[in-house]
Amino acid sequence: MLYPIDIEQKIGFDKIRLLIKQNCLSDLAKEEIDALSFSSNFDAIVAQLTLVDEMVQLLLDQEESLPLHSAADLREAFLKTRIEGTFLEVTELVSIRQNVLMVQGVTAFLLKRDKARFANLKQLAAPVQNFPEVLKRIDSIVNKYGEIKDNASAELGRIRRDMVKSQSSISRTLHTILRQAQADGLVEKDTAPTMRDGRLVIPIPAMNKRRIGGIIHDESATGKTAFVEPSSVVELNNQLRELENEERREIIHILTDATNFLRPFYPNLLDSTLFLAKIDALQAKAKWSIQIKAIKPHLKNAPHVDWFDARHPLLQLSLEKQHKSIVPLSIKLTQEQRILLISGPNAGGKSVCLKTVGLLQYMLQCGLPIAINERSEAGIFEHIFIDIGDEQSIENDLSTYSSHLLNMKNCIRHSNAKSLLLIDEFGTGTEPQIGGAIAEAVLEKFNTNRTYGVITTHYTNLKHFASNTEGIVNGAMLYDRHEMRPLFQLQIGNPGSSFAVEIARKIGIPEDIILSASQKVGSEHIDYDKNLQDAARDKRYWENKRQQIREKEKRIDFLVQKYEQEMSDLKSKQKELIRAAKAEATELLNQTNAKIEQTIRVIKESEAAKDTTKQARAELNRLKTSLVEAKTKPTITQAADTIKMGDHVTIKGQTMIGQLIELNKDIAIVTFGNIKSTVPLNKLSRISHNQLKQTQRASVGKSTTEAVRERQLNFKSEIDVRGMRVDEALQAVMYFVDDAQMLSIGKVRILHGTGTGALRQAIRDYLNGSSAVATYRDEHVQFGGAGITVIELK
Repeated sequence: MLYPIDIEQKIGFDKIRLLIKQNCLSDLAKEEIDALSFSSNFDAIVAQLTLVDEMVQLLLDQEESLPLHSAADLREAFLKTRIEGTFLEVTELVSIRQNVLMVQGVTAFLLKRDKARFANLKQLAAPVQNFPEVLKRIDSIVNKYGEIKDNASAELGRIRRDMVKSQSSISRTLHTILRQAQADGLVEKDTAPTMRDGRLVIPIPAMNKRRIGGIIHDESATGKTAFVEPSSVVELNNQLRELENEERREIIHILTDATNFLRPFYPNLLDSTLFLAKIDALQAKAKWSIQIKAIKPHLKNAPHVDWFDARHPLLQLSLEKQHKSIVPLSIKLTQEQRILLISGPNAGGKSVCLKTVGLLQYMLQCGLPIAINERSEAGIFEHIFIDIGDEQSIENDLSTYSSHLLNMKNCIRHSNAKSLLLIDEFGTGTEPQIGGAIAEAVLEKFNTNRTYGVITTHYTNLKHFASNTEGIVNGAMLYDRHEMRPLFQLQIGNPGSSFAVEIARKIGIPEDIILSASQKVGSEHIDYDKNLQDAARDKRYWENKRQQIREKEKRIDFLVQKYEQEMSDLKSKQKELIRAAKAEATELLNQTNAKIEQTIRVIKESEAAKDTTKQARAELNRLKTSLVEAKTKPTITQAADTIKMGDHVTIKGQTMIGQLIELNKDIAIVTFGNIKSTVPLNKLSRISHNQLKQTQRASVGKSTTEAVRERQLNFKSEIDVRGMRVDEALQAVMYFVDDAQMLSIGKVRILHGTGTGALRQAIRDYLNGSSAVATYRDEHVQFGGAGITVIELK
């Protein structure tokens, strides 16, 4: 059930329908959009959403365009020719031909798409017929210009040949008469035959019209020219007219035969035409979805609303034209929190929030994607009830409040656990105390019925009731108390303040009146309103803190992954070095064993002669020495030969450049910046003068860029100096402001607290003398007031 009957106008769906129709190519597709209706059938909704979603993907692929144009509406033509003896006009045959060709193109296009991605579109196109015999029959009688062919029948061919002969004879005779009349001076030299009433005639000056025998068919508007058909061509023209009549009769005969052939195909041809209309309508919906960045959400077959970044499509388009951004809403209705009671200042966005929920839910259940975040989940409602706007009716003798009560009666009578209620300014229109009491009783009834809903109000008793009742949750539209402007942000969990006093003060109501009003309402009410504002401010503060913690956790996770990867790389390199060392040791051992075996063989062969044995041992000693030198000596010697005091060097495997300041045999002392390091000489590599310049230029650019990126990644636009001593806090603030200026940050905040005010004053004394600071001010009370200083940087 939908209530009231003009629900589409109430929520703005009628405008959505018009915007979608602008994307349609044919009137048939527009009829499809007009036929869109609210449904609670889960499978039908999913099927429609899936088709639109596949069409969106098809349009975004842009590999090949869908061969779709405006399809002709053939229903009237088929209806008037359903009886034997009637016939289709040539233009109607051309329309049938164009539709059939379009059906063939569209079905072929869809059927060759990827089955995994476009299964439903392929399923929609699969049963559609292509009508090759229909196309063949029409092509046999109609040419590409939409005219009946000469060879459509033998008789038509004969008639048209005779017509050509007759026309040629008339033309020759007429030109002969015209030349003679020109020679006699009866007509101008440039006069040429023309047509009047389908007959060739000669334009003659009115004063000479009797000098050429024939029939006068017409005169010019001025009466100065007469159009005469000479007597000698009258009979020829009569023959031509008879041939034209014969041609028309033969064409009717051809069209009648063609219509008789096509008549059995009418139902299937109509189905194929409606298929084109469906594809056209799907394309229009998809283009609309792309325009508003709508998606097919995760659906549940039950009442459910868990939306992130929901956007009212009409408001979104309006703001985009003004080069502004819409503030999205996140809203949640579950079995535990079925009714959301929204409060807040006037013009703060309560009604927009209400209409956003109503419009998006209605669009969804009409099979249209909606403008929400991909993380969102949506459900299905069987009934939607709306009470928005002033329903005052003079004709029905209904006041504003009476109309609201009538709406409440219908909602109470028909709503259940599968209903969605959307009520604006709940309980208004009568004396506040009794109106608030009735509204609270009605709200209790809705909750008992386990109805879902979004309700806006200013009544304090309803806010208290929602805070203490399971199934109902408060929500607030946030308001910038310092700048006195609405933020259009929905915050669920706490009731909102109406900011009546603040708004009255901003408008310019005298202060004594505001003070008098505050005294009349009582401090308890004023304190309650202030507590609501403070609660909203504190909640926002801690949400910001929570967001900062999340960002830091992401940063820590990134660093942990980075270090784990580096450790893994180091372990891999270590294993590779050990493997290479073992391979080298094995090779040395093999060489040594081979040399020992050779020495033993030499000693045996020389029968242990003293000189030969001594020589063999000398060979072994030389081998031992060469093996040791192979590990140490060459590197040391090479390093000693190439590196000297004052040289610029790097440690092998690293990029940092230092300078050799002291050398003690195989040990070098190198300075890296302000740090001295003792390094084995064989681990150093000399850097030439050119290499030093290139490395310095590269490293300066790289290190600067990396440093800026690192600071941008870690920089927070707020610093907390509470608990610090004044000197510590000032130093932290100076570094903080310098970093913000270097990174081109426009606005930052310093959280220093109130306390005695000494720390706040010291910081502001510094800010007064800082050239980087344009202005500074207290944060508005809702978000910290005098305990936070907001700085605008130059």
